[in-house]
Amino acid sequence: MENVIKSTPKDVFLHLFNIVTFYLSVIGFIMLFINYINALFPDALNYYFSNISNAVKVSSSILFIAVPAYLLSAWILGRDLKNMPEKRDFWLRKWLVYFTLFVSAITIIVDLMIFVYNFLDGDLTVKFILKVCIVLIVTAAVFGYYIWDLKRKEMKSKLPKILAIVLAVVVLASIIMGFFIIGTPSQQRNRKMDDQRIMDLQTIQGQVVDYWSRKEVLPKNLEGLEDNISGFIVPKDPDTKKAYEYNINDPLKFELCADFATSSLDLPARGKETMYDSPYGAFQQNWDHQIGRTCFSRTIDPELYKLNTSEPKVLR
Repeated sequence: MENVIKSTPKDVFLHLFNIVTFYLSVIGFIMLFINYINALFPDALNYYFSNISNAVKVSSSILFIAVPAYLLSAWILGRDLKNMPEKRDFWLRKWLVYFTLFVSAITIIVDLMIFVYNFLDGDLTVKFILKVCIVLIVTAAVFGYYIWDLKRKEMKSKLPKILAIVLAVVVLASIIMGFFIIGTPSQQRNRKMDDQRIMDLQTIQGQVVDYWSRKEVLPKNLEGLEDNISGFIVPKDPDTKKAYEYNINDPLKFELCADFATSSLDLPARGKETMYDSPYGAFQQNWDHQIGRTCFSRTIDPELYKLNTSEPKVLR
C-alpha cells in the first residue's frame, strides 16, 4: 500500500505563503525594471513622469516586503524538507511548483504579445528589446530553478542558499537604483511640495485675471481676492505656511513668486514635461522654475479678457 504523506495546516500555510510571496516578488521585479526603462528612455508620445514615479514606488514597496517574506518562508520550508525528505512528495507542493511553471510560460507568451504589439504601434526599439530581455531573464530563471528543484534528490545542496544571497543583493541594488532614477524619498516629497506650489499659483493667477475682468483693475493684494460668499481663501505655501508673493508691475502686469525646493529643469529623464493642471484647460503656461525664489510675470491682454460689453452694466 502506498504511503500517504501526512500534512499539517502549517505545511499548507507555508507552501501557500511561499508561492504567493514569490509571485509578488516576480511581479514587483518586472514592474520595477520596466518602469526604469520607461524613465531612462522617455517616449515623447507617451511619457508621464508622475505615473512612472508612482509605479516605481509601488513595485519597490512590493519587493521590499515580499522578497524577505519569500526568503524566510523558503528557508523554513528548506529546513523542514531536510528533516523530513518525504515531504518533497507533498501533493500541494508539487501542484504549486507545476502551477508556477505554467504561470511562467503564460507570462512569457502574454508579455511578448504585449511588447510586440507596442513595437508595431511605434514603441522605441531600444525599449522593446530591453523589456523583452527583462521578462525572458526573469522567467527563464524561474523555470530553471523550479525544474532543478523538481529533479534534485539531494536536499543538502548549497545552491538555494547561494541563490537567496544573490537574490537579496540584486533586489536591494534594484531598489537603490530607483533613488538615482526618480529620486530619494526626501526629493520626492520636495517635488510634491513644488507641484502643490505651482497649482496654488495657478489658482491665484486665475483669480487675479477674473478679478481684473470684472473690475478692470488688478487687486492691490492677495487678500482682496478672498470672498466669503464663494468661500475662496488664498492658498499659502504648503510647507512654510507663508503667503505667496504678489507684485503689481504695471496696470496690466503682475507677478507671482514662490520659494521652490527643486528645479523643474534638471529633473532626471523628465525633460520639459510638466503635468500640472492649468486653470485655463489646454492653454498651459510656462511654470518652469529653479531652486529658490522664482517669479512668474504675467501680462493681461485687455482684448482677450475684457468684459462682455453686450451685457448691460449695473448702475452703482
